Amino acid sequence: MMSLHIGAEKGKIAKTVLMPGDPLRAQFIAENFLENAVRYSEIRNMYGYTGTYKGVPVSVQGSGMGMPSMGIYSWELFTEYNVENIIRIGTAGAFHEKLSVGDILVCLAASTDSNYQHAFHVPGQYSPSASFELLTKVMDAGKENGISFKAGNTVSCDVFYELGTKWWKEWSSMDVLAVEMEAAALYMNAAYHSRNALAMMTVSDHFITGDKATVEQRQNQFTDMMKLALEAAIK
Repeated sequence: MMSLHIGAEKGKIAKTVLMPGDPLRAQFIAENFLENAVRYSEIRNMYGYTGTYKGVPVSVQGSGMGMPSMGIYSWELFTEYNVENIIRIGTAGAFHEKLSVGDILVCLAASTDSNYQHAFHVPGQYSPSASFELLTKVMDAGKENGISFKAGNTVSCDVFYELGTKWWKEWSSMDVLAVEMEAAALYMNAAYHSRNALAMMTVSDHFITGDKATVEQRQNQFTDMMKLALEAAIK
């Protein structure tokens, strides 16, 4: 049986999967970083590929935007394809002085304003966190390849176009560094299934300074993030 939303045959997806939100970024990684990449899914144009990186099988699967979409795809990867490790690679908006546009940020824990956790019947506020195993691999890969990153709490929000203009300041006051839209769902799914997950994002814009990533930064720094994730994936 194939999964409902991915539809790949069993055995076609590697044990470690990189998950960008944009399926075209999945295609970019497959075409520029993987050898002998084969597309195993194109349902809803949410592309997935498997190839090898330095001889090690690695898959890359688009997740779409938001926790419901990430929740669907990561759940099926864990349950239908027995994936062991998922590394999210995406973008984030920073609202802390310690970050700059172009920085790579690793999400140690994912705060959220979502009610996604209701599915797990947790009697309280659950705080999903990154896999220490994957974090250690990312740290080692960063040192070996000269790719620096920063780490801290992020918040996964359901709403992109917030009506309020100062909502992020309360998060910043609790040392939450940036906002994105998928990590909390990924971390909860991984925790429930006893698998490994880690989210890393490149800062694409900054709430305090108003800075936004240039075309050159999107090419260079985003590529560094992809390389860091791939190097961690093969450890």
